[in-house]
Amino acid sequence: MALLKRHSDLKNEFYQRVRAETSQTPETEHRLRETITKLKKTIANQNAELEKLKHLVTHLTLANAVLTAQPRSPRTSHDNVVTLRLQDDQPP
Repeated sequence: MALLKRHSDLKNEFYQRVRAETSQTPETEHRLRETITKLKKTIANQNAELEKLKHLVTHLTLANAVLTAQPRSPRTSHDNVVTLRLQDDQPP
């Protein structure tokens, strides 16, 4: 173990030779490559979702600006509806 820690280049060379002679990749490497592929897909999906959310925020902000900037039409009054207004100096 101490030899592998000190001479990682020899360890890497050994594993390269094993791969070259057997034409196989170790199971751990295979699992790690699958995990990396899954994580890359997850990142791509999250980035796509973030872009959609950014566009949604932009559209909602524009819609809010349009709705708040439009002049409000006077409400139609009905004969049986009385508008109550509180004066500033009277308690509610």
